[in-house]
Amino acid sequence: MKNLSNYEIVNKKVLFRADLNVPVVDGVITDRSRIFAIKSSIESLIRKKNKIFILAHFGRPKGEIIEKYSLKFILPLLTKILEVEKIYFLENLHKVNINKKVDEMHYGEICLVENIRFEKSEEKSDLDFAKNLSSFFDVYVNDAFSASHRNHASITGLPKYIPAVAGNHLIKEIKSINSFLENSKKPNIAIVGGSKISTKINLLNNLIQQFNCVVIAGAMANTFLLSNNIPIGQSLVEKDLVDEAINIQKRANQLNCKLILPTDVVCGKSIEDKKPVHLNINEILSDYMILDIGNNTTEEINNAIKNSKMVLWNGPLGAFEHKPYDKATNEIALNIKENAKRFSIQALAGGGDTISSIKNVNAEDGFDYISNAGGAFLEWLEGNQSPGVIALIENNFS
Repeated sequence: MKNLSNYEIVNKKVLFRADLNVPVVDGVITDRSRIFAIKSSIESLIRKKNKIFILAHFGRPKGEIIEKYSLKFILPLLTKILEVEKIYFLENLHKVNINKKVDEMHYGEICLVENIRFEKSEEKSDLDFAKNLSSFFDVYVNDAFSASHRNHASITGLPKYIPAVAGNHLIKEIKSINSFLENSKKPNIAIVGGSKISTKINLLNNLIQQFNCVVIAGAMANTFLLSNNIPIGQSLVEKDLVDEAINIQKRANQLNCKLILPTDVVCGKSIEDKKPVHLNINEILSDYMILDIGNNTTEEINNAIKNSKMVLWNGPLGAFEHKPYDKATNEIALNIKENAKRFSIQALAGGGDTISSIKNVNAEDGFDYISNAGGAFLEWLEGNQSPGVIALIENNFS
């Protein structure tokens, strides 16, 4: 696969795919890691005097021009982090405007393109759109591993028409995840949380083959509890996947993989309920919903972490965005931070909510690597190469 180390890009017009889909709360960017992720590649392309056009998405405008999804808001911070004097802005991808901006720019300068998802052709993976856009440029660079699980025009379409190169961060993500999986040290533990089992069936089936212990928590654990005939009140559940939960438990048993499911939980009548009750799983009341795991389950997970050599974490263990249902997630993050170096535990985490959980308690230094990818991270853990990475591998333009 061509990358910035083995493929020379000098004095070229470069289409650079980044992931700038940053979290924003009340107009403030709360996590800048996706901006910092592209800095190494951008600096390399600047040094070699290229005209760099950054393609990125923000939110889900679904092909409509919606002002709240405009990327203009990110320009000041992007300029500051990339340490440049100016970043141009391209309002749309009309031919006249592209040519005008190319002529206006000097080599070694950057232009941010308006939200690529304003284009209806993007999510349709329209190859005519990709072919036309690529005709204005010399090289395509993908440094958006976190968006590379999408079969979109700017991810898989552009590499069909011009030389396509992997950016430094994309390479770093792949190497870090592969190193963790290929050099697995046992005993090891995988912690899988989040709301839906439906998005993580393949992941769970893969993990129970590779790990001694797999923790299933978050709302997705409710489906497993229901499959074991445990009443779960008003809890979020995917009843149509009860049989799948039964099958995963059977396979785990056959593979000698221990599954840790909640034995006690924290419940409320709604997510706004600030007076939670702590219950064993056989005591859940019909008008309550499970919103976090309890102290006993948290302690069991923490003990399993201390006795492991490797920890993989994806997904919060409760409704962590709503206090007090963030307690277990915070405790697990702090436990990894406290014990990773003490017991030489290798720790890898990925996914947007997981990253937020870790940063909420300043536990980043407990992890060997934190991937800023969500769906692409899961796809890789499932044993599948992302479409965007495959497109780079298959690119045969010199």
